[in-house]
Amino acid sequence: MITVFTDSSPNGFKVTIALEELGLPYALEQVNLHAGEHRQSSFLAMNPHGRIPVLRDEQTGVTLFESSAILLYLAEKTGRLLPEALTARWEAIKWLQFHSASMGPILGQRVHFELFAPTRLREAIDRYRSLSEEAFATLDRHLSSRVFLAGDSYSIADIATFGWTHIAVICGFGFEHHRHLTRWHDAVARRPAVGRGVMLPAPATGP
Repeated sequence: MITVFTDSSPNGFKVTIALEELGLPYALEQVNLHAGEHRQSSFLAMNPHGRIPVLRDEQTGVTLFESSAILLYLAEKTGRLLPEALTARWEAIKWLQFHSASMGPILGQRVHFELFAPTRLREAIDRYRSLSEEAFATLDRHLSSRVFLAGDSYSIADIATFGWTHIAVICGFGFEHHRHLTRWHDAVARRPAVGRGVMLPAPATGP
C-alpha cells in the first residue's frame, strides 16, 4: 500500500494528481501545516526538512520526499506518465527540472511576499512578479509548438507544472495573455483525475 502524507498545496497536489491518473490504491494522511504537524518528530523522521509531501510505499520499502522525486518514482513503478522514446522522455525530465528549479521556487516566493509577508516589500514583490512572468513566457513559447510539455504525451512534467499554475490562478497571478500556456492549463484542468487530485486532502484557497 502507498501512503501519502500531504496537505493542500501545489507540491501536494502534484502527487495526488499523479496517483489519481495512475489509478493506484493509496491512503491519504493529512499533515496540517497550519497546526505545525510537519514539525512533529514522527513526520521529521520521514522528511528531516519538514516539508510535504512524503510518499511511503510499503510494497517496496521506499520512503520519498520532494515532489519531483515522488513523480519520477511513480512513473518508474508503473511505466506510465513518462514517454518511452528517448528524446521525449528527456524532454519530460527537463521540464520537470525546470519546474523544480525555477517555476516552483519563484511562484512560492511570490505567494509569500505578495500575499502572506507581514511587511509588503515592494522590491521583493516586483522581483518575483517579473521572474514569474519570465517563467510563464518561457512556458508559453515552448507550448506554442506542442500539445504538452514533452510533445504529444501528457507526463509528470505537465502534472508538476500544473500544480503551480493551478495555485497561480487561485492567487490571482493571471497568465491569460499567454494564450498557449492558458490553452495547456485549461486542457490539463479538464482531466478528471486532475479535478480529483486538487481536492485532496482539501481544495486550496487564496489568502
